[in-house]
Amino acid sequence: MNSKLDPQVDEFIDGLGEPVQDIVKRLRTVVFEAYPEIEEHIKWSKPSYSKEGLVCYMQSAKSHVNFGFYRGTELDDRNGILEGDGKKMRHVRLRKADDIDEEKLKFLIWDAVDLNRK
Repeated sequence: MNSKLDPQVDEFIDGLGEPVQDIVKRLRTVVFEAYPEIEEHIKWSKPSYSKEGLVCYMQSAKSHVNFGFYRGTELDDRNGILEGDGKKMRHVRLRKADDIDEEKLKFLIWDAVDLNRK
């Protein structure tokens, strides 16, 4: 098991209903596959990930999860999957675990960490 896993995130996940719980579990795996050394926390009442600065988060709703990026407007969204109209953040809305395109999300995670390194 990954030593970076935050027990508070485990509790957060345990409190979710379906299909949201499955989505968050899969996203968590994708994040750690992209960067095994990423830091996991609960920030602003949601799972949040950082590596040399804030990277991404999971905002759960009753029937979907927004997998968001704190610096989303600066990302190279080569696949056109990001949504939102805020000044900085963008997200991918996921309604079921099978909607998760791991490769596309990993590109965004890698890009977000690269932004933090600049």
